[in-house]
Amino acid sequence: MRVHVVSDVHGNGTDLARAGDGADALVCLGDLVLFLDYADHSRGIFPDLFGVENAHRLVELRTARRFEEARALGRRLWGDIEREGGGRMAVIEEAVRRQYAELFAAFPDRTYATYGNVDLPHLWPEYARPGTTVLDGERVEIGGRVFGFVGGGLTTPMKTPYEISDEEYAAKIEAVGEVDVLCTHIPPDVPELCYDVVARRFERGSAALLDAIRRTRPRYALFGHVHQPLAPRVRVGATECVNVGHFNATGTPYVMEW
Repeated sequence: MRVHVVSDVHGNGTDLARAGDGADALVCLGDLVLFLDYADHSRGIFPDLFGVENAHRLVELRTARRFEEARALGRRLWGDIEREGGGRMAVIEEAVRRQYAELFAAFPDRTYATYGNVDLPHLWPEYARPGTTVLDGERVEIGGRVFGFVGGGLTTPMKTPYEISDEEYAAKIEAVGEVDVLCTHIPPDVPELCYDVVARRFERGSAALLDAIRRTRPRYALFGHVHQPLAPRVRVGATECVNVGHFNATGTPYVMEW
């Protein structure tokens, strides 16, 4: 059995169309949407709407953790659009729909996917084809192994679209139960896995996820979210915890074989 795993696609439809080549199944751990590329400020919904200079400024403010100033910039820019008669969510959804149309069409027939923190879950049923199974707080058997899926992220000052409370996230982890492979978008709350060496900040990991790993001892815990982690993998007890990589940048899936 061969399974390819991707996360943080962020608009990379070209490589996504090849990500399942040679695999029996593809697993996607979310963040299909590209709102703003921190490596190339000309790419994404934000620069398309507001220009590269504003995108550069927003990245500067967020990287410096000046979140209130970043939000003030966003309010000013969105205010201009709203004064011209455009609704913020309508404009965003239109842009996300264009990305989803391309990205869901790139999934191979046997795809298992969950949401990232920048995704819009309510749109997924419109674009997921019959060969794509969407799971969140659920489990499925793939090649004789049980995979559990938990999507989304925890609340942060960034206020990305699919952030939920610690309690709601923990309930989804509990619903999954004991599995062979635990698939999430965010990492367990292990400092080496949560620290992004380029952004120079800790992303939020889940304490409930870490507790479940210690308690249920899956073979693997797979995740993404942290684009440039201090450590791409850490062993927690019997479990190999693996950041499957920033697919937008690498274009290469993580490969599992058994």
